[in-house]
Amino acid sequence: MSDGGLPAGRAVALGLVQGPAELLPVSSSAHIVLVPWLAGWDWDGIDPELRKSFEVALHTGAAVALVIGQRGTIGEELRQFDARRALLLGLSFLPAALVGYTLERPIERHLGGPRATAYGLLAGAAAMLVADRRPQQRGRGDATPADGLALGVAQAAALAPGVSRNGVTLAAARWRRFSRDQANLLSRTIALPIIVGATGLKGARLARRGVTPEVRRSLAVGIAASFASTLASQRLIKLVERDRALWPYAAYRIGLAAVVLAKLGRK
Repeated sequence: MSDGGLPAGRAVALGLVQGPAELLPVSSSAHIVLVPWLAGWDWDGIDPELRKSFEVALHTGAAVALVIGQRGTIGEELRQFDARRALLLGLSFLPAALVGYTLERPIERHLGGPRATAYGLLAGAAAMLVADRRPQQRGRGDATPADGLALGVAQAAALAPGVSRNGVTLAAARWRRFSRDQANLLSRTIALPIIVGATGLKGARLARRGVTPEVRRSLAVGIAASFASTLASQRLIKLVERDRALWPYAAYRIGLAAVVLAKLGRK
């Protein structure tokens, strides 16, 4: 693998992983880091900025598929959109946007490797296990500005690879005593502005530096594969929305982290 880009076949493989990993609280970013590492790809041979841009591209494909697949729910939310919901979205967006804009590169340099990603998986799993013990007392229409700020701080924490934006915002909403289905809805709703913002920022940076045809091809096939896999995996949302505990997802995260740390320990 070279600095030019990611081979198309591998871009498709990661796009296919993105869909299920995006819809379940298991950290899609961790899988994009760990799948190439576990498979023995020369992931570090790609320019770090292009790696991150590719990850954002996968999130973009997943977000478009999510909007299409959940258009009924999103339409209902838009019809009820008011100043309170606008404030909620703004407060959930600002902490992550500020932290991402100012600290994105230091986070990538110091927390982007397999070991740090494994620790992020463990931290997110612990947050989910603790928060999901809280009662399910709150539902639709109960979200306040304080909830928005809590979700925003959670989204900022999710910039660390492995923590998982979906997982940690679910944990934050459950800690605030929202029911599991409403926590999932809140997590999905506040994700879109962050994904749009990250896409715009990375797109502007790529436009300034220019990209090769190979990179454009990798981004295009990765987005297409992510879109297709997310659209095909929509039923997974119901797994989290049903009245089920989050511990199976936390257990998976702990198991994946254990595999990574065991492999690192053998080196």
